Amino acid sequence: MKDLSHGTAARAVSRTGLAGMLVSLGIVFGDIGTSPLYVMKAILGTGEALSEAYVVGALSCIIWTLTLQTTVKYVLVALRADNNGEGGIFALYALLRRHKKKWASAAAVVGASTLLADGVITPAITVTSAIEGLEGVSPGLPVVPAALAVIAAVFFVQRFGTESIGRFFGAFMLLWFLMLGAVGAAGMLECPQVLKAFNPYYAVRLLADSPVWFLILGAVFLCTTGAEALYSDLGHCGRRNIAFSWTFVKATLILNYLGQGAWALSRPEAAAAGTNPFYAVVPQSFLPVAVVMATGAAIVASQALISGSFSILSEAMNLSFWPRMRVRHPTDVKGQLFIPAANAVMFAAVAAAVLIFRDSARMEAAYGLAITITMLSTTLLLGLYLRTRRVPLPLTALFVGGYCALEGVFLAANLSKFAEGGWFTLLIGGAIGSVMFVWISALRIRRKYLRFKQLSDYYGVISDIKADETIPKYASNLVYVSRSRGEGAVEDKLLYSIINKQPKRADHYWLIHLEYDDAPDTLEYAFKSLIDKTLFSVNLRIGFRIEPRVSLYLRQIVEDLVASGELDLTSAYPSLRKNGIPGDFRFILIHRVYYPEDSSDRRQNLLMNLYGIIRKIGIDEPNALGLDTSLVVVERVPLIIGARAKNMRRIARVG
Repeated sequence: MKDLSHGTAARAVSRTGLAGMLVSLGIVFGDIGTSPLYVMKAILGTGEALSEAYVVGALSCIIWTLTLQTTVKYVLVALRADNNGEGGIFALYALLRRHKKKWASAAAVVGASTLLADGVITPAITVTSAIEGLEGVSPGLPVVPAALAVIAAVFFVQRFGTESIGRFFGAFMLLWFLMLGAVGAAGMLECPQVLKAFNPYYAVRLLADSPVWFLILGAVFLCTTGAEALYSDLGHCGRRNIAFSWTFVKATLILNYLGQGAWALSRPEAAAAGTNPFYAVVPQSFLPVAVVMATGAAIVASQALISGSFSILSEAMNLSFWPRMRVRHPTDVKGQLFIPAANAVMFAAVAAAVLIFRDSARMEAAYGLAITITMLSTTLLLGLYLRTRRVPLPLTALFVGGYCALEGVFLAANLSKFAEGGWFTLLIGGAIGSVMFVWISALRIRRKYLRFKQLSDYYGVISDIKADETIPKYASNLVYVSRSRGEGAVEDKLLYSIINKQPKRADHYWLIHLEYDDAPDTLEYAFKSLIDKTLFSVNLRIGFRIEPRVSLYLRQIVEDLVASGELDLTSAYPSLRKNGIPGDFRFILIHRVYYPEDSSDRRQNLLMNLYGIIRKIGIDEPNALGLDTSLVVVERVPLIIGARAKNMRRIARVG
């Protein structure tokens, strides 16, 4: 295999250091770093009496949730389950799919769908929570219009890329976390007994004694919803950078939660009245700065989730889980991409969330449910990963069983909020997951009906067609994209196109086969001459994070082969050959059309009809493969060959 990437640039933050950790603060911790805006507010709003036992127990739940869920599961375990340095649920699935566990793809789809749904509600709640703080500075401020304006601006700038502003995210988030820690530490001094929360006994006692324990857990879980981002952004920042940064981030978050808890104990009347403890613990003179900082942190968190959603969809396309959509690269930064259709749909969904719920307190009910399902899916896939790494079965069972039980309790707690808002994210996640499951099932059906023939049996016919000057020349170089499953085989309809359907004479025939690799950044090819100076085979291996651009890759391959003297692609037309002009290229794609009347399988017909509808949200096949559409011919053929009309009968000829 030859590398097409010519030495892909190394990640700028792959090495551990202050610069790498600073970048991690801006990329990884935006979501979890804005959780103090709403977590304690949600906990204090469960209706339970604000006693010391309640507040200290709730703080203890937060501390140990951050420890068990974020530190142990994600930082200590998940970050080690990397796929050539990349993380995230699809990267993990791509690492494991060679083991051919059928449930693994289902877990990946469910996890990715709910993670994308979380990417809708998170910008809504973080931005709204931040702007609500302005009411303390300017009472009567229209929060919803202001939140929509900020959200619209965030989505609008996606089309230009975030290379320049991204450089400031890390420095800004460093100031944000320092502010969280400082404000929390100062507030904690008013009621130092909150330090007892480090003892897990108080968490256990609260959950055992409280009749609304499920409401408490549903609110507590919001403190760790950003944990999945630590794993998803592994490739951008590196494991050590994330792990070392998390030590600092966790300390500042806990300090801020303790400060908010101390405020609630010292001012129970204000806490019971629904005052947001995050802003209440901030000195009044510093409140305008805190609101501006909170809004900025909310923008950073939203930006990270939007970019992450684009990356997830791009991976889903290359794993054949999602129809291919138009992808743009607004900057030269590796991995930074923009999906216009997804950006528009996400903006509409986030705006709808703001308009439906209107304030952060109501959004808390919609928040957390979807990401709990994502975490459960990741737990199952991590269990399979541990077994592939030969971790003893008892330890693997302890990890999977323990975290399934913990996250199962969180899921049950969050399900109690289904009617109040949890339905919103499950509706979005369910819609995304349904599209993925239909797409996967339909592609399996289409592959089932493909028929292949041995290519070597037709070498003679292809050579004869090239030499037959009575057949008009179709192109100098005729290129087919093949979906063959093994070397030496080719689809029967591809041969039919060359030989039977308007026989196509060319100087050279090219067969290109795309193979999606389990590694994220693979971009390499293998070239083989099947018939000397006539028929060539190119096998392209593409990582699941690489966008297919077949025209570009083929041009580079041809240049390499010509430079090495392996090929002479100068035009065979005398006038053009005399001047050294290369021959033209034309691509032919075989599009297989499914006709429901060809099958009596109702489930299959339903899936294929839905597949036909879903295809319309994506782009056509030439654009999906990155082909120059002016040089592409699409030939339509039936998918099911040999089907017969059921009701057709012969009658006597009249007259």
